[in-house]
Amino acid sequence: MSGGVTGTGRGPQTVERAFAGGWTTLAAVMMLFGGIMSVLQGIAAILNDDLVVVTRSYTYTWSTTGWGWIHLALGVLLVLAGTALFGGAVWARAVGVVVAGLGMIANFSWLPHYPLWAIVLITIDAFVIWALCVGTTRTVD
Repeated sequence: MSGGVTGTGRGPQTVERAFAGGWTTLAAVMMLFGGIMSVLQGIAAILNDDLVVVTRSYTYTWSTTGWGWIHLALGVLLVLAGTALFGGAVWARAVGVVVAGLGMIANFSWLPHYPLWAIVLITIDAFVIWALCVGTTRTVD
Protein backbone atom coordinates (compact mmCIF):
# COMPACT_ATOMS: atom_id res chain seq x y z
CA MET A 1 0.00 0.00 0.00
CA SER A 2 1.49 3.33 -0.95
CA GLY A 3 1.22 6.27 1.34
CA GLY A 4 3.18 9.10 2.83
CA VAL A 5 3.70 10.38 6.35
CA THR A 6 3.19 14.06 7.03
CA GLY A 7 4.00 16.05 10.13
CA THR A 8 7.00 17.19 12.16
CA GLY A 9 9.38 14.97 14.01
CA ARG A 10 7.37 14.99 17.26
CA GLY A 11 3.74 14.37 18.07
CA PRO A 12 1.06 12.61 16.07
CA GLN A 13 1.58 12.18 12.37
CA THR A 14 -1.00 11.74 9.64
CA VAL A 15 -0.56 8.82 7.28
CA GLU A 16 -2.30 9.30 3.96
CA ARG A 17 -3.23 6.08 2.26
CA ALA A 18 -3.78 5.62 -1.44
CA PHE A 19 -7.36 6.53 -2.34
CA ALA A 20 -8.15 3.26 -4.12
CA GLY A 21 -6.38 1.07 -1.62
CA GLY A 22 -7.54 -1.18 1.18
CA TRP A 23 -11.07 -0.50 2.41
CA THR A 24 -11.98 1.64 -0.59
CA THR A 25 -11.14 -1.20 -2.96
CA LEU A 26 -13.17 -3.61 -0.82
CA ALA A 27 -16.09 -1.18 -0.88
CA ALA A 28 -15.87 -0.81 -4.67
CA VAL A 29 -15.81 -4.59 -5.20
CA MET A 30 -18.70 -5.11 -2.80
CA MET A 31 -20.66 -2.29 -4.48
CA LEU A 32 -20.20 -3.95 -7.86
CA PHE A 33 -21.17 -7.36 -6.49
CA GLY A 34 -24.18 -6.04 -4.54
CA GLY A 35 -25.25 -3.87 -7.46
CA ILE A 36 -25.18 -6.78 -9.90
CA MET A 37 -27.16 -8.93 -7.45
CA SER A 38 -29.74 -6.13 -7.07
CA VAL A 39 -30.00 -5.76 -10.84
CA LEU A 40 -30.65 -9.50 -11.19
CA GLN A 41 -33.18 -9.36 -8.36
CA GLY A 42 -34.96 -6.43 -10.03
CA ILE A 43 -35.02 -8.09 -13.45
CA ALA A 44 -36.46 -11.28 -11.95
CA ALA A 45 -39.22 -9.34 -10.21
CA ILE A 46 -40.05 -7.23 -13.29
CA LEU A 47 -40.07 -9.96 -15.95
CA ASN A 48 -41.63 -12.83 -14.07
CA ASP A 49 -43.94 -12.05 -11.16
CA ASP A 50 -44.56 -15.79 -10.73
CA LEU A 51 -40.88 -16.30 -9.91
CA VAL A 52 -41.16 -14.11 -6.81
CA VAL A 53 -42.77 -15.80 -3.83
CA VAL A 54 -45.47 -13.71 -2.17
CA THR A 55 -46.36 -14.73 1.36
CA ARG A 56 -49.69 -14.10 3.05
CA SER A 57 -50.37 -12.26 6.29
CA TYR A 58 -47.20 -10.21 6.34
CA THR A 59 -47.15 -6.77 7.90
CA TYR A 60 -46.64 -4.97 4.61
CA THR A 61 -47.24 -5.89 0.98
CA TRP A 62 -46.25 -4.16 -2.25
CA SER A 63 -46.31 -4.86 -5.95
CA THR A 64 -43.38 -7.09 -6.84
CA THR A 65 -43.03 -5.34 -10.20
CA GLY A 66 -42.71 -1.96 -8.46
CA TRP A 67 -40.11 -3.33 -6.08
CA GLY A 68 -38.33 -4.87 -9.06
CA TRP A 69 -37.91 -1.42 -10.60
CA ILE A 70 -36.64 -0.03 -7.29
CA HIS A 71 -34.06 -2.83 -6.94
CA LEU A 72 -33.03 -2.41 -10.58
CA ALA A 73 -32.47 1.36 -10.15
CA LEU A 74 -30.55 0.93 -6.87
CA GLY A 75 -28.43 -1.83 -8.43
CA VAL A 76 -27.51 0.30 -11.44
CA LEU A 77 -26.59 3.21 -9.14
CA LEU A 78 -24.41 0.90 -7.01
CA VAL A 79 -22.61 -0.46 -10.08
CA LEU A 80 -21.99 3.05 -11.45
CA ALA A 81 -20.75 4.38 -8.09
CA GLY A 82 -18.55 1.29 -7.57
CA THR A 83 -16.99 1.73 -10.99
CA ALA A 84 -16.40 5.44 -10.32
CA LEU A 85 -14.87 4.58 -6.94
CA PHE A 86 -12.21 2.49 -8.70
CA GLY A 87 -11.40 5.63 -10.70
CA GLY A 88 -10.97 7.68 -7.53
CA ALA A 89 -14.13 9.81 -7.74
CA VAL A 90 -14.74 11.46 -4.38
CA TRP A 91 -18.49 11.81 -5.03
CA ALA A 92 -18.74 8.01 -5.35
CA ARG A 93 -18.04 7.59 -1.62
CA ALA A 94 -21.05 9.72 -0.61
CA VAL A 95 -23.29 8.23 -3.30
CA GLY A 96 -22.19 4.74 -2.26
CA VAL A 97 -23.13 5.33 1.38
CA VAL A 98 -26.53 6.78 0.47
CA VAL A 99 -27.42 4.14 -2.13
CA ALA A 100 -26.21 1.28 0.09
CA GLY A 101 -28.38 2.65 2.92
CA LEU A 102 -31.39 2.80 0.60
CA GLY A 103 -30.54 -0.72 -0.56
CA MET A 104 -30.60 -1.94 3.04
CA ILE A 105 -34.08 -0.48 3.49
CA ALA A 106 -35.30 -1.93 0.20
CA ASN A 107 -33.94 -5.37 1.03
CA PHE A 108 -35.47 -5.25 4.50
CA SER A 109 -38.81 -4.77 2.74
CA TRP A 110 -37.91 -7.65 0.41
CA LEU A 111 -37.47 -10.09 3.34
CA PRO A 112 -40.90 -11.74 2.99
CA HIS A 113 -40.16 -12.70 -0.62
CA TYR A 114 -36.62 -14.07 -0.44
CA PRO A 115 -35.18 -13.88 3.08
CA LEU A 116 -31.75 -15.40 2.44
CA TRP A 117 -31.11 -13.26 -0.65
CA ALA A 118 -32.26 -10.13 1.20
CA ILE A 119 -30.09 -10.87 4.24
CA VAL A 120 -27.03 -11.38 2.03
CA LEU A 121 -27.63 -8.04 0.30
CA ILE A 122 -28.26 -6.25 3.62
CA THR A 123 -24.94 -7.60 4.89
CA ILE A 124 -23.12 -6.52 1.72
CA ASP A 125 -24.62 -3.04 1.98
CA ALA A 126 -23.56 -2.80 5.64
CA PHE A 127 -19.97 -3.72 4.70
CA VAL A 128 -20.03 -1.14 1.89
CA ILE A 129 -21.15 1.62 4.26
CA TRP A 130 -18.55 0.63 6.84
CA ALA A 131 -15.71 0.40 4.29
CA LEU A 132 -16.59 3.77 2.75
CA CYS A 133 -16.75 5.49 6.14
CA VAL A 134 -13.35 4.21 7.32
CA GLY A 135 -11.62 7.03 5.45
CA THR A 136 -8.32 7.45 3.66
CA THR A 137 -6.20 9.01 6.43
CA ARG A 138 -5.30 7.98 9.95
CA THR A 139 -3.23 9.43 12.76
CA VAL A 140 -0.12 7.58 13.95
CA ASP A 141 1.50 8.34 17.32
